[in-house]
Order: sequence, then C-alpha cells, then structure tokens
Amino acid sequence: MTMANSNEPIESVHILFVGAGAVGCFYASRLHHPGQNIYTSLIARSNYPAIATSGVELHTHSFGDYSFKPYAVFPNISAAVPNASSSTNQTASPPPPTDGWDYIIVTTKALPDRTDDSATVAPLVRSNSCIVLIQNGVGVEEPYRKRFPHNPIVSAVTVVSAEQIRNGVIRQNRWTRISLGPYGSGLGSSSTSISQSESSDVVRRGHECMERLAHWWTEYGGIRDVERHTEIELQTIRWHKLCINAAFNPTAVLSGGRGNADQLTDPELREHIIGIMNEIWNAAPKVLGKPFPDSLAKPEKIIKSTERNTGARPSMLLDWEAGRPMELEVILGNPVRIARRAGVEMPKLQTLYALLRSMQKVREERRAEEKGKL
Repeated sequence: MTMANSNEPIESVHILFVGAGAVGCFYASRLHHPGQNIYTSLIARSNYPAIATSGVELHTHSFGDYSFKPYAVFPNISAAVPNASSSTNQTASPPPPTDGWDYIIVTTKALPDRTDDSATVAPLVRSNSCIVLIQNGVGVEEPYRKRFPHNPIVSAVTVVSAEQIRNGVIRQNRWTRISLGPYGSGLGSSSTSISQSESSDVVRRGHECMERLAHWWTEYGGIRDVERHTEIELQTIRWHKLCINAAFNPTAVLSGGRGNADQLTDPELREHIIGIMNEIWNAAPKVLGKPFPDSLAKPEKIIKSTERNTGARPSMLLDWEAGRPMELEVILGNPVRIARRAGVEMPKLQTLYALLRSMQKVREERRAEEKGKL
C-alpha cells in the first residue's frame, strides 16, 4: 500500500470486513471507493447467498437509499485467505489480494468465552495488516495484541443504530458516529513481550492507520462525525459506553424483555439503572487514572436521551430471545475483573454478570439434555 501523501492511496488498498451484519455492512458501504483505489470486501455467513448475488441494499436515515456491491464476498475465513489454494476459494468473487489485506475490520459479536476471534482471523493477517475492532465492551483488544504484537491495531466504538431487516438488507435508523483510537497496551494490562520502543512504534503505526480510515470515511464516505482519539481517550470512551451497555442490556433480559426507554418508566428499574451508571462513573478514576471528562454525557443526560429513543430493544435482549450467546464477558465480566485489578469492586455489575451467566448456562444445559433425549 503506497500513499501519494499520508492519506491518498496510489496503489490499491484492500479492506476486509469480518462480519456482514448491520454495523459491518453500513460502515463497509461508506469505505468502498474504487475511484480512489479503495476496495472493500466482506466475509458473510448466513447472508452470504443474498450478498454474493445482489450486494447489500441499504435504507438509511443519513444517506438515503442505495446499494453497495463489495469488491468480493466470501462465505468464510478460509475463502478469504490470500494465496490459498483454488480448492479453498471456490467463490464467484475475485480472489483475495495476493499482497494480503491492508485492513481487517472485525465487526462480529465479541464472545471470548466461546471463541478466540484473534485465532480465527489469524490466517488473514500479514505483517502489513492493520486490525480494526468495531466491537462492544472493554478488553476486546488484548487477545489480538497478544497474538499479533507487531501489527497496528485500531480500536473503535460506534453508536450507530442499524439493523438487518432481512438477509442483505440493512436499515440505518439514526446516528453515524464512530470513535477511533490506536491500541498499544490499553490500560497497561497487556502481557506481550515487546519492548517499550516497539510498543511506541506499533502505536504510531496504529495512529497512521486511524488517520487514513478517518480521512476515507469522512472525505469519501461522507460520515461527518468520525472521531480521532489517543489510546487512553478511546479506552475512556469504551468505559463510558458501559453506562449504556452494562446498564440497559442486562436489565432488558432480567426485566422480562423491556426495552431501554420502557425500563425507565418503572421507578424501581430507573433507580437500578442510575445506580449502575453511577457505579461505572465512580470506578472510572481508578480504572482509567482520571475521571471521565466533562465532554462525555453524565448519567442524567444519558437517561434523558434514552427516554426519547422509544422502541429500542438492545442486542443482548435480542440474542437472549433468539437463543444466541450473549456478550456477557466484554460488557460485564471484563469490566468487573479489570476494575478489581485496579482495586475497585463493582458489586452491581458483578451481580448482573453472575445472574445472566447462570441463566445462560442453565438454559444451554437444559437444551443439551433435551437434545440428548431425542
């Protein structure tokens, strides 16, 4: 990948999105610019036939209705591995780039208790690859840093509201903001063996990759609220987003299926939600080394904003209702463990974590027993 200047590619840039759900398809569609030598491809699974045949159809609040035809679409990781045997890549798409993927953007759910996604994507990663993680929760980057100590990593947090209404058809309801930051060792918990100078170099390279992505998404993709951050600033944003994800998502499941705004109409649930937000807010100074900045919305503002977003049902609730694994570790388990290492207990989050972890375990055991009886 050669640049005319810091952001303008001369040679082709190949970007691979691992995960073709609503978030992945939306951001991929705003990053595919063949006229600028920027080509975006997708790894799709259940929606592979639809996307491989017709591309992605998008109905968006921000950009209107349009279609997105990726450079290539692959049904699995193996098919997207550069220089793999022809028997492995039996798709109608162009083959993976022979020089490897410049950017590998992971938008799948983070389920470290089920799979090590860093190991899953390892066949795709080359020495020149930048790994980008658009995922919920905290601590999602560390497995990648351990496995790929010398590759630049960009961590990303988004607040986009989007859904896949049927295979290959995406609806973006509101918001486009995505926050980006390089990742070296996060909050200092990484156990890699690289030196301080190597760590500084990998952060510098991550920063350069972040700047290019931000430029492309903004100048070519028209997303006006792409935010650039330092490493600690981005980790702060991840922890701040827990005020939403760790408060409303688990409560939606435990309250019997109530959406975010609906939860706030119940006085006891409202007090419970505010208590979780305050627990995260009060833990921040020790976990992050300083309080949340004034620029980030305080619990009261988050509550008011949520009250207006009627009808929203968090992804954790949708996963529970569909019988899928929930993102318990990155939204609840990791924060509790990271805070404990910093000398802070988070009893409210720990309670939610224990209850939901048990609920999920019991349901899966019962299903396994019922399946064994068939």
